[in-house]
Amino acid sequence: MATFVETFDKYKSELDSLGISYDEALLSAVTKGLGPAIYNEDSSRVSTSDSEELARVKTNFLIGKLGLKDGPELDQAIADVTEQLGASNRNKYRAIFYYLLVVNLGKASVYA
Repeated sequence: MATFVETFDKYKSELDSLGISYDEALLSAVTKGLGPAIYNEDSSRVSTSDSEELARVKTNFLIGKLGLKDGPELDQAIADVTEQLGASNRNKYRAIFYYLLVVNLGKASVYA
């Protein structure tokens, strides 16, 4: 099994390859918040073609973890991140996906 550092380096490399700048401390906090899910091949990625998966992201992360109220802006934020990472990109790592949601929705204070 990969170590946290190896997994985190993979995420940084992916963001670099996509040309997306990032706050390393915030990315680390979001990644650590995901716990063991980052080490599982399936749970470490977000399947944006699966509507049930996107509903879980919205309910469990955006509403549950970030404390946001349900509304169309949450669906739009998910769509924006999907586009930012590339709809056909098969490596939509959960840590990166969640990090971009945190940044795009201005909720970095949750991880302070």
